[in-house]
Amino acid sequence: MSDLEAPLRPKRKKVWVDYFVNFRWIIVIFVVLPISFTLYFLTYLGDVRSEWKSYKQRQKEHDENVKKVVKRLKERNPSKDGLVCTARKPWIAVGMRNVDYKRARHFEVDLSAFRNILEINKERMIARVEPLVNMGQITRVTVPMNLALAVVAELDDLTVGGLINGYGIEGSSHIYGLFSDTVVAYEIVLADGRLVRATKDNEYSDLFYAIPWSQGTLGLLVAAEIKLIPVKEYMKLTYHPVKGSLKDLAQGYIDSFAPRDGDQDNPEKVPDFVETMIYNRHEAVCMTGKYASVEEAKKKGNVINSVCWWFKPWFYQHAQTALKKGEFVEYIPTREYYHRHTRCLYWEGKLILPFADQWWFRYSLGWLMPPKVSLLKATQGEAIRNYYHEMHVIQDMLVPLYKVGDALEWVDREMEVYPLWLCPHRLYKLPCKTMVYPEPGFELQRRQGDTHYAQMYTDVGVYYAPGPVLRGEVFDGAEAVRQMESWLIDNHGFQPQYAVSELTEKSFWRMFNAELYEQCRRKYGAVGTFMSVYYKSKKGRKTEKEVQEAEQAHLETAYAEVDEPAD
Repeated sequence: MSDLEAPLRPKRKKVWVDYFVNFRWIIVIFVVLPISFTLYFLTYLGDVRSEWKSYKQRQKEHDENVKKVVKRLKERNPSKDGLVCTARKPWIAVGMRNVDYKRARHFEVDLSAFRNILEINKERMIARVEPLVNMGQITRVTVPMNLALAVVAELDDLTVGGLINGYGIEGSSHIYGLFSDTVVAYEIVLADGRLVRATKDNEYSDLFYAIPWSQGTLGLLVAAEIKLIPVKEYMKLTYHPVKGSLKDLAQGYIDSFAPRDGDQDNPEKVPDFVETMIYNRHEAVCMTGKYASVEEAKKKGNVINSVCWWFKPWFYQHAQTALKKGEFVEYIPTREYYHRHTRCLYWEGKLILPFADQWWFRYSLGWLMPPKVSLLKATQGEAIRNYYHEMHVIQDMLVPLYKVGDALEWVDREMEVYPLWLCPHRLYKLPCKTMVYPEPGFELQRRQGDTHYAQMYTDVGVYYAPGPVLRGEVFDGAEAVRQMESWLIDNHGFQPQYAVSELTEKSFWRMFNAELYEQCRRKYGAVGTFMSVYYKSKKGRKTEKEVQEAEQAHLETAYAEVDEPAD
């Protein structure tokens, strides 16, 4: 056996959880999938019922529900009641971070009724929606109108509120930025019960810039106005295979959407959509898309592929065929393209149901896919949760575009996770320093992909079981995440807060900038009402005492300043 084939780590002794995880597919098939399908169907019926209502009726219900939220907040006794959070059950959240803070005493505010599309304004090109509207719901309404959100996150279940308060990206983010960058206005109920509308140029502009990444710790989001763009019926998608070293794959990815002459705003040179999947350390497929009309798509000789039919090969496996047959082009219905990763949850479906990608399963039971992430979490006990934290990686590394090659080499060396997902996004230079911000002086470097007003970043999506785990070797998942977070801090990168984090409070505020967030926490009365974003994101159980002590520490701690480059 060669050195490359020899185990890199000692073998790990199996425990009962290993066997349970290996046969968890039984519970998924006979319990999770049927319940998921039922919930999806009931949700769809609820969405249809909402669409039948007039916008006037939806607005009336919205106003009544906002009054209930205000009334509920004013009922809170700060000296007796816990910190405010939503009444949403902890297991319902799509993110993999466990909502442990709700195990402590807390004061719940019910936002479950906020799931209506309030207005589609074609003149202003704005969609005004409530926070629990999800991506599947909004594309079902807008795409038939040849409209879409500027950034449509891939998975159907992802909600507007989660994408704003947390993190949202899509293949159009190299043009429009992150999901929160496409928001025109926020409607927020503050700690004192005031309803305010925050825009970038009104009296609440500081709140407008502080809301993204704040995890709902500045106020309760009850509506948002989001930018719409015109779209066509199809996506013309080009699959381009790239082979070589990890640095070669990274450069091929960069070249797929970032002109070397720096003409990044030229629509003739820059595709509408971009993503790359890296299948191993030597092979990747870059995909670039352009919107196309029905007439263009149906021209003789063109291939139309409806990728979301339940019996179709999973999208990432379909894209992988380009490695053998070479570059090819096909036309995908626009709404199906938006949700191309939903059915297989990128490639996580392979771990959940090892045979679900086989033709016989796809044809017979594929219509039940995907299982709801919330139900998968609900069927996990403490031991299973801890197992996945240690033996499974679901992380996104947001890194400057020019450091993608370094990030790929780090992931290959420390985690050995494949496939990897690459998606570029602009990080804008804003009037104030928000929690995430571009590298100081980036505009002077004018690296490939950058403009004078935004630095190009990339999401390196790391989702799967690491190579050592698949080989049965010892792997310390918590330590790997700590090393990843340290690498991100050293390279001006960011970790979305939906993921399990090992950051200490000091390290958290080295990764993120606290200045504007802290100002808004104090100015708008969030301190003592909503818990701090670090504490809300922190891994582990919380008790009532810990809640109180953490909030007091939040008032007293001198947060670490982000390192600035020397003059």
